[in-house]
Amino acid sequence: MERVLLGDEALAQAAIDAGLSCAYGYPGTPSTEIMEYLIAHSAADGFKAMWCTNEKTAYEEALGASLAGKRALVTMKHVGLNVAADAFVNSALLSIHGGLVMCVADDPGMHSSQNEQDTRALAMFAKVPVFEPVTQQQTYEMTREAFEVSERFGVPVIIRMVTRIAHSRASVRTAESRPQNPLDKSTDRPGWMLLPATAKRNWARLLGKEKDMIAFAESSANNRLNLVAGSRLGIITGGLGYNYFKENAADLKEEPSHLHIGFYPLPAALIRKLYDSVDEILVLEEGYPIIEEKLCGILGAGKPIHGKLDGTVVRTGELTPDNVREALGLPKRPHAAIDVSDVTVPRPPALCKGCPHADSYAAIKAALKDFPQSLVTSDIGCYSLGALPPHSAIETIVCMGASVGMAKGASEAGLYPVVATIGDSTFLHGGMTALLDCVQNNPDMTLVILDNSTVGMTGGQPTMIPSSRFEPLIRGLGVDPAHIRTIVPLPQQHEKNTEIIKEEINYHGLSVIFSVRECIETAKRKARKTK
Repeated sequence: MERVLLGDEALAQAAIDAGLSCAYGYPGTPSTEIMEYLIAHSAADGFKAMWCTNEKTAYEEALGASLAGKRALVTMKHVGLNVAADAFVNSALLSIHGGLVMCVADDPGMHSSQNEQDTRALAMFAKVPVFEPVTQQQTYEMTREAFEVSERFGVPVIIRMVTRIAHSRASVRTAESRPQNPLDKSTDRPGWMLLPATAKRNWARLLGKEKDMIAFAESSANNRLNLVAGSRLGIITGGLGYNYFKENAADLKEEPSHLHIGFYPLPAALIRKLYDSVDEILVLEEGYPIIEEKLCGILGAGKPIHGKLDGTVVRTGELTPDNVREALGLPKRPHAAIDVSDVTVPRPPALCKGCPHADSYAAIKAALKDFPQSLVTSDIGCYSLGALPPHSAIETIVCMGASVGMAKGASEAGLYPVVATIGDSTFLHGGMTALLDCVQNNPDMTLVILDNSTVGMTGGQPTMIPSSRFEPLIRGLGVDPAHIRTIVPLPQQHEKNTEIIKEEINYHGLSVIFSVRECIETAKRKARKTK
C-alpha cells in the first residue's frame, strides 16, 4: 500500500506493522505526532498507546512490556532523553526480550527547543545501535528493521529523527504487517537485575555484543560505500547531509568517493576503505561532529579530515543545500535580489489572545512591583513566552521542573521574594520531586502552578490528572493547607488575584497558588465539537 505520511507518521505506521504491542511517550516537538498517530489507531489495530507523566516513566513502562516479550516503542524529543537517561543507559545492560525501540526526535537549529544536542552522542555512550533515516520511506523501513535488531542483539535501539524528516510529508510504501509477539516472560533473571555482581557480567556481555554490532554495521545496507577510482576527495555523510550532498554533487568537477552512514555503531572497516582510497575527507553530518570526532580514533593522524571541527562546515544550526555547497567548495547559486523594504518586521511568538497565562503574569508583576530584588523563575511550556514583551514577566527558563528547584536555591541564597511559575503538566513531569525538597526545608518562596488543563505548547494533549486532583496531591506532598490558594486568571479578577499573591509573598515560608483556567485553544476546540 502507498500513502502520504509525515516522517513521524511513517515511523508510527511502521511500528504498528512490525507487531507493536505497547507505545509510551511524552509530547515534545518534533516527536509529538508519532504518539498522536498511534493513539488514534490503537483501538482499531489492537495495541496500547498512551502519554506518560514524563520520558523516564515512559521508558520504564516500555521495559516492562519488553520483559513480557512484547514489542514496545518509546517516543520523545532530544531533551526528553536527558530525563530518560537513567533508565535508558542502564537498560543497555539488560537482556532486552521483546523488541524495544526508542524514537528520539532531535531539533537542529532549535526551532522549538532550548538546545540542539545530538542523540547519537548518548547512544554511543550507552553502546546501543542507532538508525538515522534520511527519507520518510527509509524511516518506515528502518523502524521495522529496528525491532528485529533489538531482538537479535538483546539491546534497545534508537531511531534518530530530525525536524525536517519528522515534519515533512512524502509517499511511503508500506509492507505486510506481522502479528504481535506472544506473551513470553523473559527467563533470564540475572539479565534483568543490575546488582553489582550481575551488572559486571552484563557489562562484559554488552562489550561482546558491541563487536557483533560493528560487524553488522559493516554489512548493513544502510551504510553504503561508493569508491570512485582516482577520486581525491572522500565524502562521509550522516543524516540529512546525504540529501544536501546529492543535491550539489552534479556541480562538482570530479565525482568524489562517498560513504553514507545510516546505522551505528560506526562501520570502521568501510571508513578505512574510504580513507585508503582518497587524499582527504569531508564529513557532512546533521548535528554534532560525532562521525568527524570518531574518525581520529579510527584513522589516527594522517590525511586531512574536514568538517565542523575545522570550520569547513557550519557548527550551529541545520545543514542546508547552500551551506553544504559552500563546504564542497562550490560557488553560490545565482539568486534573485529581493527588495525587503516593504517586508514587515518579523513577529516573535506570543501567547494566544485571551490566554490565561497573560492574566496570571499580570497579577504576579503587579504583586511584585514594589520589590526590586524579586525573582520569577519559570519553565518549559507555553508560559515560557511570558519572557517576551509585553509581559517580560519571567527571568529563567532551563529545563522541565527547574523553576521549582531554582526558586528554592535562590531563596536560600538570600533573594526575596522568589516566585516560581510552572505549568500543570510540567509540574507533574519534573516539578513534584523538587517540591518535596521544598516541603522538607520550607524555603521562603511561592510556587504558582499555571493550570490550563492541557499540554498546550505541543498541541493540547491531556494533562495526566484533572485540575480537581491537584490540591489533594499538593496536600499529600505536605504543603501547609493554609497556604494552598487558588486564583482564576481573568481580567475582572486581577485585583483579587494580585492581593492573594501579595499575601503569600508576605508569608515567610512555602506557599502554592493554583492559577486555574482552561487553555483558550482547547476550550475553542471543545466548543466546536459540541456544535
